[in-house]
Amino acid sequence: MTCMLCIIRCIAGGAAQTVLCRNTGCGRRQPGNCRKGHRMRKYIIGMDLGGTNIKTSLFTKDFSVVAEQRTPTMVSLGSEGVLQRMADNIRELLLKAGAAAEEVEVMGMGVPGLLDIEKGISLFSPNFPKWENVPIAGWFKERLGIPVFIDNDVRVNLYGECYFGAGKGKKNVVLLTLGTGLGAGVMIDGHILYGATGSMGEIGHMNMYREGRPCRCKSSGCLGRYVSALGLLRTVKEKIEAKEKTVLTDWVKDPEEITAEMVSRAFDEGDQLAREAMEETGEILGFGLVNVINLYNPECVIIGGGMSAAGERLLSKAREVVDTHALEISRKACTIVTASLGDASGMLGAAKAASIKTENRMVV
Repeated sequence: MTCMLCIIRCIAGGAAQTVLCRNTGCGRRQPGNCRKGHRMRKYIIGMDLGGTNIKTSLFTKDFSVVAEQRTPTMVSLGSEGVLQRMADNIRELLLKAGAAAEEVEVMGMGVPGLLDIEKGISLFSPNFPKWENVPIAGWFKERLGIPVFIDNDVRVNLYGECYFGAGKGKKNVVLLTLGTGLGAGVMIDGHILYGATGSMGEIGHMNMYREGRPCRCKSSGCLGRYVSALGLLRTVKEKIEAKEKTVLTDWVKDPEEITAEMVSRAFDEGDQLAREAMEETGEILGFGLVNVINLYNPECVIIGGGMSAAGERLLSKAREVVDTHALEISRKACTIVTASLGDASGMLGAAKAASIKTENRMVV
């Protein structure tokens, strides 16, 4: 007979949860703790590491949210300082949930920049100073004892939207996130693609102009230099420098203070410059989507990221270009929609990706 002290209530649902003890040599299925006293690994952590905030959720194995924790990233602290803040974030999350690290089966993290996914190392992240070859997975496993799986931040958003959001039930999906830059992830025939170096789907670096705006990738004319919040704002500033009139210069003294949200508001008020800038950006997005649709043949293209809030101000022109230039058979099979999960997508997706990799025994 199981001692009542061995029964741990499931925080998410309030009922005793029966799970399999995964400790070597035990393997008993008991409520809460096994008869050998081991804590059951019944939770998954999903973390979205951003340049501004660290966002983390604790999930049950059916991906119900138990608790959530947000912490300012403070990238100026460098790699060791940010890692420590990530660890503090996790400790606060577990404390809030009344859970222990021993009850966490695996943790998934969405990390911006270039990664060695198999080794769990962040090679480089452009918005994180003093951040090169950071052994994230090993660092956390050593200090918290939790196995960790890392993936690109956009790709974990793709996991989120494909399994829980706008792409749920579909097997061929492309996600574009329009924020400071343009990120992307691709699912084909139910498989999320990685490529030889884990950099599959760099749609933001699709070359749109032979002699275009310089890009940090050392090329020029990349799609993301035009279709992103920074790209839209550069288009607006170029028009202001060309002496075009706009209400935006009545709202701020310095054009550097203009935001993408302000451009949307000016668009709604009928401002000619704002409308032209948004339509030009939508047109370039449309030609990028033509290439995406013709190449990948998706059922669904999801537009996410902060700039997706522009909605049809941006997408109406993009749809017009797609309707005119994409292959008819591919175009008719594809819908273009906005993401549905908001900033929960990264946490959910990181947790789901980690769960899948755990099942496939690919956790670092």
